[in-house]
Amino acid sequence: MPDETVAARAPTGTHDVLWPESARWEHLVAGFAARVEAAGFGLAVTPLIEDVRVFRRGIGEGSDVVGKEMYELEDRGGRRLALRPEGTAPVVRAFVQHRPPLPWKAWYVTPAFRYERPQAGRYRQHHQLGVEALGTGDPDLDVEVIALADGFFRSLGLVGFEARINSMGDAACRPGYAALVAAHLRARQDQLCPEHAGRWEANPLRVLDCKKPGCVAATEDAPRFLDHLCDACAAHFARVTDGLRSVGVPYRLAHRLVRGFDYYTRTTFEFSAEHLDAAQNGIGGGGRYDGLVEQLGGPATPGIGFGIGVERLLLACDAEGVFPVDPPRPHAFVVDVTGGAEARDLSIALRGAGFRVERAFDGRSMKAQLKAADRSGAAVALIVGPDELAAGTVTVRPLRAGGDQRQVARDQVAEALRSAIPAAHAVDGSRRGGAGEERHHDEELT
Repeated sequence: MPDETVAARAPTGTHDVLWPESARWEHLVAGFAARVEAAGFGLAVTPLIEDVRVFRRGIGEGSDVVGKEMYELEDRGGRRLALRPEGTAPVVRAFVQHRPPLPWKAWYVTPAFRYERPQAGRYRQHHQLGVEALGTGDPDLDVEVIALADGFFRSLGLVGFEARINSMGDAACRPGYAALVAAHLRARQDQLCPEHAGRWEANPLRVLDCKKPGCVAATEDAPRFLDHLCDACAAHFARVTDGLRSVGVPYRLAHRLVRGFDYYTRTTFEFSAEHLDAAQNGIGGGGRYDGLVEQLGGPATPGIGFGIGVERLLLACDAEGVFPVDPPRPHAFVVDVTGGAEARDLSIALRGAGFRVERAFDGRSMKAQLKAADRSGAAVALIVGPDELAAGTVTVRPLRAGGDQRQVARDQVAEALRSAIPAAHAVDGSRRGGAGEERHHDEELT
């Protein structure tokens, strides 16, 4: 007989984020929003599911994400849909559909789904922050986007990370470079990992992205794309690197960095955290995708963006001991032993005036309510007993700092509360680290 009991556990590869840890997520997203909106980006919210062709055309049929990791389903109307595995293609699809004025700059926060072995900070349902900017191929925009990500990481207090950059060229120079890599691999195909040994010819550049020892050894002395860029791509990349130096963003050249999606062109970049395991240290990355809009049925429109893994980023913060967030404590806790109506009405009124206010329920005793007030971390207890109720007053008792207990008229509680809250309690509870240290420019990866 089948087991009909509910499995009260999150599915494999997913996780719950509960209070107070969720307060850290709130601060992270709010800080990201403030930073990117200052640069002209606006929030874009797209569906969790998309027509599967959005990802097959955009990411590429031969990619691991589409071929092995993407969650596909068929709805009751027979339509083939996919759960979003990444953030760029849906935003670009929205651009193609709605055609907002150019240049168009959007940011997003979204869950993403990939069927893969769960890793540290990477779940089958994980979460991404990202930006997409469409409408110009100017390399200065590449600099701005990379600097946005770098500045965001530093605003959290991170210093142990690095930006790695490369160029993937374009339709003019990539085929020639791919042929050079193919010739290089042909002489070393017996070294390749099982995954690439039988299919490296279909896309030889993907072997450069493989982290398995055999492929790493086989491509160690492979031709470098930066040595084979066409004049236009070389000039574009030079402007990017000059710009990064000018605005003080340290980086390394990473000649094996090709990224795993077919839509990337020219500038590609990744950020890695030095204090995480090398195989799982990526905290964000992106690049230019000047042909993606056309692949999804729109007019030729250049674009660039990045995605940041929220869970992995918070692990990097933990590894450096930065970006702790204390959940905001209540300003006041209402203690009511007259039946609860006063606590109800006073709490709602004070919240409307901008205060964080909690109260007890179920007719608990004065002692129990005062204990709850202390545990809540509230700065002040607002006490209503029979005497206060009869006199139309409230007793204001400081809980966290010096000051005398006093009674105030019911209509003067908000003013009294404002003067009774310590300065440290009047602001939110977040504590963030300072900016990171700069590193040398132009240091190549070995």
